[in-house]
Amino acid sequence: MIEIRRVLTHVEDIHHEFGPAPATPLIRGAIAVVLANPFAGRYERDLMPMMDALQPLGIDMAQKLRAAMDVQVERIEGYGKGAIVGAAGELEHGALWHVPGGYAMRELLGWKGDRAAYAKGQGEDKTGQPGNALAIVPSTKKVGPPGASLDVPLTHINACYVRSHFDAIEVRVPGAPLADEIVYILTMSTGPRIHARVGGLKAADIAKWDGLR
Repeated sequence: MIEIRRVLTHVEDIHHEFGPAPATPLIRGAIAVVLANPFAGRYERDLMPMMDALQPLGIDMAQKLRAAMDVQVERIEGYGKGAIVGAAGELEHGALWHVPGGYAMRELLGWKGDRAAYAKGQGEDKTGQPGNALAIVPSTKKVGPPGASLDVPLTHINACYVRSHFDAIEVRVPGAPLADEIVYILTMSTGPRIHARVGGLKAADIAKWDGLR
């Protein structure tokens, strides 16, 4: 079911954004894979086999994105995911990415939960260990024409209420998706927005280890 047509990887190092230059540049990255949509032009009741088939792709994309950013896993502080479905598909085809994309990054970054439970919507860490990547991976999706862009959200990997890490990366694959294609996207970042200063919970103050606060 998985026919890869194109892969695009984008990495940016942000050295300055008004005010004083940060001591360490912020690194943000995105990887987008263009796939043939096996459901294009028709309604398929059972989509779950496709979700299962996407699992290895998600893991491979997460690993490739981390390598492209050229940082250690421990430096990744933010993540997100998204999908753009071609015009002959439906929004639900983009929703297939929730489990494969989300689990792939959380597993890479140290989450200790069970993959089977995660796929059933039971995503809690059952080990009794705090682990890492406890926060749900934010997501967005849409049906769009070739060249459509998507603002993919980013939040902190361990607590979604960490306001300094609320961000987004604009992702666009030129000429994709065609009507019979889907673009699946993963994003990561190494820290908060440059000069984040609007209050709220700080990453250093995460205490509950419940993915929220």
